[in-house]
Amino acid sequence: MKTPMTKELIVTHANSVTEIRFNRPEKKNALTRAMYDGVVAAFEAAENDPAIRVIMLTGTGDTFTSGNDIKDFQQRAAAENSSAVSPFLTALSTVNKPLIAAVNGAAIGVGTTMLAHCDLIVAARSARFVMPFTRLGLVPEAGSSLLFPQLLGHQKASAMLLLGDALDAEAALAAGFVYQVVDDTELMTAARALAGRLAALPPEAIRQTKRLMRRGRPSLADRIGEELELFRERVASPEAAEAFAAFMEKRAPNFSRFS
Repeated sequence: MKTPMTKELIVTHANSVTEIRFNRPEKKNALTRAMYDGVVAAFEAAENDPAIRVIMLTGTGDTFTSGNDIKDFQQRAAAENSSAVSPFLTALSTVNKPLIAAVNGAAIGVGTTMLAHCDLIVAARSARFVMPFTRLGLVPEAGSSLLFPQLLGHQKASAMLLLGDALDAEAALAAGFVYQVVDDTELMTAARALAGRLAALPPEAIRQTKRLMRRGRPSLADRIGEELELFRERVASPEAAEAFAAFMEKRAPNFSRFS
């Protein structure tokens, strides 16, 4: 099996499990176009390899991922290529094999929205889930405007998507967003044990069951597309320009002039 790997994205295979690790700890595992492309390639390789039963996402260091790399993101937006994440979202939402996540520390922006597509999530006690889209003048993506109200209920989803409120590991467990919370030092042991349980089960029965569960989300692809169109518009908006400038200049944004 060909392994798509760079120093910023490590893909390994063991015990019928493909592990995909975000590996930019010095940048809090912020995602670049190349990393997105690498994840898509890893998904495709795992889907096409009958020896692989389970796919796992995790991060290096103290952060799962801090979301999009702002510089890379702005360059793509300037080149009118802000849809570069679209193949990743398609792969994420259509992968047939079980997808689990081992969340080490903060999961920000797409770091949280991608988790709504995972079948099972193991979170370290340090895990923290936050979607600060509106603070950046943006809208949610990855189908999160549809999935999070379904997963968490309207009030909790509104707090996260409108206000950008964070959810810690224990609150995520209580809300049913994650399957298990463990000590940070036990995260990979617990996640690999869970992957092993899945890998030992009849693979076609697992895939068919996952497909059946997805049938309750018939509008997901349409919602992802709708979000992407609005996201492209928002990236070019004056509100987003102010939010990104404030972020780069390490100051509070001022949205008082916008109506």
